[in-house]
Amino acid sequence: MKTFVLCKLTPGREQNAVAAIRAIDGVKEVYMVFGGWDMILAAEADTMDKLSNVIVSRVRATAGVIATETLVTTNL
Repeated sequence: MKTFVLCKLTPGREQNAVAAIRAIDGVKEVYMVFGGWDMILAAEADTMDKLSNVIVSRVRATAGVIATETLVTTNL
């Protein structure tokens, strides 16, 4: 499964948060963006449980992450 996660980051802590998130197993791509969100990442895992663990236990627990919105992909 693949998902995209939009993240809002604490001003001044962006670089530390991005470096920590890039090191998380399952995170495949990380991009800083302009607009309502500060960063978007792509993550992959074999199961929804593993994907949830990556997002909830690792990404959302990262210092400097204020808020997230997760977009899970589908095959229609």
